Amino acid sequence: MITMEKNILLTIAYDGSVFHGWQRQPAARTVQGHLEQTLSRLLKRDIILNGTSRTDAGVHAYGQRASFKADIGIPVEKMAMVFNNALCGREDGAFAGAPVRIVKAEEMPPEFHARFDCKGKKYIYKICRGQQDVFLRNYRYFVKDELDVAAMNEAASYLIGTHDFKCFEASGSNPRETTVRTIFDAKVIDGDSIELHISGDGFLYNMVRIITGTLVEVGLGKRKPGDIKTIIESKDRTKAGHTAPPYGLYLAEVYYE
Repeated sequence: MITMEKNILLTIAYDGSVFHGWQRQPAARTVQGHLEQTLSRLLKRDIILNGTSRTDAGVHAYGQRASFKADIGIPVEKMAMVFNNALCGREDGAFAGAPVRIVKAEEMPPEFHARFDCKGKKYIYKICRGQQDVFLRNYRYFVKDELDVAAMNEAASYLIGTHDFKCFEASGSNPRETTVRTIFDAKVIDGDSIELHISGDGFLYNMVRIITGTLVEVGLGKRKPGDIKTIIESKDRTKAGHTAPPYGLYLAEVYYE
C-alpha cells in the first residue's frame, strides 16, 4: 500500500468530567493521553497531538482542535469513523459510548499547526437557576437565586474590545509575555439554561471562569454592571469575582483564517 505523511487536523468533542484535563500527564487520565494511546495502537506508530487549548479537569469541549502528522493510508474522509470505532472499542460494555468523539478530520498543508495557527476561540459557560439536578451536576453551574440576565448582559458588554485582562487571570499563574487580549463578542443568553457566549483572540488561565463568577455576582445584585469597567482598569485579581466551577465550561469553537 502506498502511503505518504499527512498533516491531519481533528475537531474533537469530549466529556471533561471523566478526565483530568486535556494535557497529557504521566499518572492521570487526560483527553490528550487517551487519544494518543488510542491512535498509536490503531495506527501502530507513536502519535503526538498538538492541541489548541489546554482545558482544565472537568471542562468540556464541542470543538477542541488538535493536529498530528503521520504516514497513514486511511482516507481522510473515513478517519473520523475509524478513530471513533477505536475509541468506542476501549470502553467496557457492548453499548458503551466513548467520552471522546472525533467530530471531523481534515488534511491541512504541511506547515499548519493547530495551536500556533489559531486566531481565536469561543467558549460557552452554562448556568442553571435553582436546586442542583443530579443528572446535570457535572455539566452546569447551579445558582440557587434568580439572576438578572439583563444586568449580566450589560456587564458583559464592557468586556468587548482590547484590554489588559490581568484582573481575570488566576492568582499564581505562570508569568506571561502580556495579559492583553481582544474579546470579539460577549453576551449572556437566557433559555433552558443561562449561557455566557464569549469569543476572543486568546484567554488567560481561568479567565472565562472568573468572568463568569463576576457576572453571576452582577446577576445576584452584589455588583453593578459598570463595575466591570473599574475591575478591568484595576488589573487586580482581588477586585474581580469568584472563579466559577469548571464543569459549566465548554470550549465551543477554535478559529483559523
